[in-house]
Amino acid sequence: MKGDRLVVSQRELQRWQLMGLVEVGKITLGEAAVTMGVSYRHAKRIRARVKVEGVKGVVHRNRGRPSPRRTPEPIRERVLELSWGPYEGFNDSHFTEQLVDHYGIALSRETVRKLRRAAGIAAKRKHKARRHRKRRERKAQEGLMVLWDGSPHQWFGPEHPPCCLLPALDDATGKVLAARFFPFEGSAAYLWLLHRVVSDYGIPLSIYQDCHGALRRNDSHWSLQEQLAGRQEPTQVGMALESLGIEPIFALSPQAKGRIERLFGTLQDRLIAELKLAGISTMEAANAFLETTFIAEFNRRFAVAPRESQKAWHRLPQGLDLNRIISFHYRATVGNDNTVKLGGIVIDIPEGPCRRSYAKAKVEVRQLLDGSWRIYYGDTLIATHPSTALREPLRALQRKKYHTKGAQSYCWVYLASAPNGYGEQLISTMR
Repeated sequence: MKGDRLVVSQRELQRWQLMGLVEVGKITLGEAAVTMGVSYRHAKRIRARVKVEGVKGVVHRNRGRPSPRRTPEPIRERVLELSWGPYEGFNDSHFTEQLVDHYGIALSRETVRKLRRAAGIAAKRKHKARRHRKRRERKAQEGLMVLWDGSPHQWFGPEHPPCCLLPALDDATGKVLAARFFPFEGSAAYLWLLHRVVSDYGIPLSIYQDCHGALRRNDSHWSLQEQLAGRQEPTQVGMALESLGIEPIFALSPQAKGRIERLFGTLQDRLIAELKLAGISTMEAANAFLETTFIAEFNRRFAVAPRESQKAWHRLPQGLDLNRIISFHYRATVGNDNTVKLGGIVIDIPEGPCRRSYAKAKVEVRQLLDGSWRIYYGDTLIATHPSTALREPLRALQRKKYHTKGAQSYCWVYLASAPNGYGEQLISTMR
C-alpha cells in the first residue's frame, strides 16, 4: 500500500478482472479457476474475499509480513556491527567463516553478502562477469589433434612425494594414446610422449598444449639470428614438432583445454584408487601398470567413436630417423684436439675419410632419450658416446672473445655448460 493507492501485481490484476467477468455472467467460476490455475474451491474463496474487500481480496495475505525464515534483527545488527568494526577488511566468504568460528553465527555466505550490500558495505574486490565459453566440438577424425599436458599431484597418496603424470589424448575419440609418470614436467617427458605417440600411431596434424616453458619460449632472449629471422627459435620440444610438421596450438587458459583437464579429474579419482588397490607406490611400478592394465581398460570404458572412420595419422617418411629428430639438440664447434666438450662430457671425434680432421667444424650434437650421444656433421654420423643422465637444456649467452655490442648470441646449452649462475636464473623458466 502506498498512501491511498494499492499496488497489485499483474497476476493479481488478472484475478480481479476474472472475478468481475464472473459477476456479470460472462464466464463461469469454473472457467475462471482454470484460467487462474487454481482449484475450484480456491476460486470460491477468492470470489468471497473480493465481494467483502473489493480489490484487496486478490492480494496475498502474506504481503507486508516479515518472512518466518528472516534472520533475527539482533543477529543482523551484530553482523553489521562486526562488518564495520574489526572485520572491515574481510571479504564476504572470509567474514562468514569468522562468524561461525568465533561467534557461533551460522549464516550462508549469500545471506551475509546481502546484509552487507544492503547496508552499503561494498565488495572487497570487483568480480568480472564470467566470460561466455562455447564448448569446442571434437575433431572429426582420429589423429587430427592430440592434447597433452602434465599434472603434478600426490598420485601415490599424501605420505609419498608428488610426481607428474603426462598423458596424450586424441581429441576425436577421447582415447588415451600414451601416459607416463615423470619426476617433473619438462622437455624429456614431452619428448618421450611424442616419441611413443608417433611410433605407435603416426604423426598427428596438430598438438593442443599450454604455454609451459618446455613447450613455448617464454623468455626475452633473442639472438642476432633470431632478430634477423623475426622469430624466436622454438624449444627443444618445439623443434621436434617443427621437424615432424606438427602444428603446435597454444591454449591461453585452463578452460581452453578443458577436455584434458577433465581427464585429470577422472584420473585423480580412478587411477589413484586403483594404484592403492594394487599396492603400487613407485613411478616404475605405476608406469608398468599404465602400460599393461589401466590405459586399455580406461579406453574401453571412456573412448568414443569418431564422426569419421578414416584416420588422419601421417605415416613416417621412409628412412626418417625418429630417434635423431626427437632428442635434445645442441650446436657445437669441434676443438683443435678433435673433441666436443659439454660440461664434464668429452666426446672424441675419430678422423674422417682420408684422415680428415674435424677441428673447428660446426657440428650437431644430439642426446637421445636413452641418454646416449651422437654427433653429426651435416647428415653424417661422425661420433657417439655412452649414455649419461638427461639434463634439462637451457638458453644461455655464448661468450665470445671479441664481442660486438648488440650482437649477443644465445643458444641451447647442456645444463652443466651454462655460465656460473645462469642455469639457476633460467631453470625457473623451463619448469
